[in-house]
Amino acid sequence: MAHWTLISDPADPEVDDFRDLSAADRRPDRPGGRGLVIAEGTVVVRRLLDSGYPVRALLGVERRVADLMPDMVDLDVPAFVTSAEVMAEIVGFHLNRGVLAVADRAPQPSAAELMSTARTLAVLEGIGDHENLGALFRNAAALGIDGVLLGGGCADPLYRRGVRVSMGHVLRVPFAELRPWPDGLGTLREAGFRVAALTPDATALPLSHFELASGRGAVLLGSEGPGLTAEAMDWADLRVRIPMAVGVDSLNVATAAAIAFHHLGVFPEPAEYRSR
Repeated sequence: MAHWTLISDPADPEVDDFRDLSAADRRPDRPGGRGLVIAEGTVVVRRLLDSGYPVRALLGVERRVADLMPDMVDLDVPAFVTSAEVMAEIVGFHLNRGVLAVADRAPQPSAAELMSTARTLAVLEGIGDHENLGALFRNAAALGIDGVLLGGGCADPLYRRGVRVSMGHVLRVPFAELRPWPDGLGTLREAGFRVAALTPDATALPLSHFELASGRGAVLLGSEGPGLTAEAMDWADLRVRIPMAVGVDSLNVATAAAIAFHHLGVFPEPAEYRSR
């Protein structure tokens, strides 16, 4: 069962997992660092508690921690309670959301394992912006994408900002690195996926032409600005675009991804509608 510990000294070693989150060279979720996953706010922390990630501890003001205690009844996780002022000293900034949780990383499937069970996949190249990456994962969760394959130049999906922007959904959408890049895209086609490269190029086919004849499909998405590399697009079965108004040539990559994901999605009708 979870238990509370009051923290009055910001230097208390019990809260070292939460320390200096604004210091790029010391933060616990940095690449090559301790590899911790950090969740902010009651909604995201609740999703972390409900995930397969081994939660190490919570830190927050009393009201926020109290909100989460019903979710921790069956968990042996320490919850550190402190004031907003002491919390700001520990983490290095004032946290409006009032609560944090840290967890160890959980094992992710290999790219081959993900391909073996998925119907639809998102494949990313050069998505280095954590906010775009977090939004992509949130969209993938909402619109029924089974997993995400990370190609060259992608940021870490479990970086703190990515977890926050995804509203914790990065913790439930499986992901794997696809290597070598871009030659690894050939394994997608061998696994029976029809691969569509999303591009603003006016010569590309409208998105509606992307049909899953084999029942399995993958959307290939590149970074804003340069977009997909020619080498990656060469592996696609077709190139597709989202038709849009004259004078607008592109969308934010997470927005474009959402439209493509919805095109591929299968959405069960809620029971209350089926019974009418």
